[in-house]
Amino acid sequence: MKAMAAILVESKKPLVLEEIEIPPLTFGQVLVKVLCTGICGAQINEIDAVKGPDKFLPHLLGHEATAEVLEVGPCVKSVAPGDRVVMHWRKGAGIDAPAPKYASHRGTINAGWVTTFNEAAVVSENRVTKVPANFDPESGALMGCAVTTAFGVLNNNAHLKVGESIAIFGAGGVGLNIVQGAAMVAAHPIIAIDLFDNKLELAAKLGATHCINASKIDPEPEVLKIVGQAGVDVAIDNTGNVKVIEKAYRVTGARGRTILVGVPPKGQQASIYTLPLHFEKILKGSHGGDCRPEFDIPNYVRLCQAGKLNLKLLVGKRYRFEQINAAIDDMRSGRVAGRCLVHMG
Repeated sequence: MKAMAAILVESKKPLVLEEIEIPPLTFGQVLVKVLCTGICGAQINEIDAVKGPDKFLPHLLGHEATAEVLEVGPCVKSVAPGDRVVMHWRKGAGIDAPAPKYASHRGTINAGWVTTFNEAAVVSENRVTKVPANFDPESGALMGCAVTTAFGVLNNNAHLKVGESIAIFGAGGVGLNIVQGAAMVAAHPIIAIDLFDNKLELAAKLGATHCINASKIDPEPEVLKIVGQAGVDVAIDNTGNVKVIEKAYRVTGARGRTILVGVPPKGQQASIYTLPLHFEKILKGSHGGDCRPEFDIPNYVRLCQAGKLNLKLLVGKRYRFEQINAAIDDMRSGRVAGRCLVHMG
């Protein structure tokens, strides 16, 4: 079987669309037809090699999508051919299978346990979670990373409570879902901070009570002006910018929690005053919100079905597969508020 794929051939260059050969399935692997994929900031970082030289080139990308199961390998029990699934990067139920290797005219094309920038993909069983057959593929794609990370950050890392204040630095796909989740648990105030007015306008629609454009004004004194000098109960950084991390930490109250979602480029370090950490202040890094896809995704599907979780507002722009480099450019530039979604069909 052959399929089209968007391949990272060279760091900091556009992806190359070409045909790949799908390998036979082995123990614990699942073959899926990708329907719709999101583009996460993690893929931008991979393309730009922010962690250093990429030793796996050429390779495939993508880690949030909705797909249909075409075939399952030996011992796979959690999904079957015909199932609709969410593809995710966090480990879920099932086997942690070997990562596949594809073939093309370039030779071997490497891949991780899940990739979504290809029309058909071989993935590990524990990177797919079954959802209802009629579940909206765009909402499903968002659950592969943006939704599960955001809600996991709130529930598992920040432990945000009713009535607590929160400042969210970075209103991208994860940040906007954090805004919506904070509104769902009745946090107040909910302060969204970003460099782009279009993203802040969307944040306000999703529940932000205050919006600060950090390209026009220093957010640190503005946040303290809103909540008082005691600071916020929770500050979340989605940017990975060390200067922003420092600001998020400084506006966090003495008994508050600073949660880091974004990861700084290799070699960059934040400077913080650590004494408050010896008392009740918390500084913590998040790993995908510590979400459990096999439990969390079904819960969020029910919220969508009940009309309590609105993911359609989070779709910023839709693209055809051949436009994937344009989608990546739009996300990188900040021109699009919300998630850029690529439809394969």
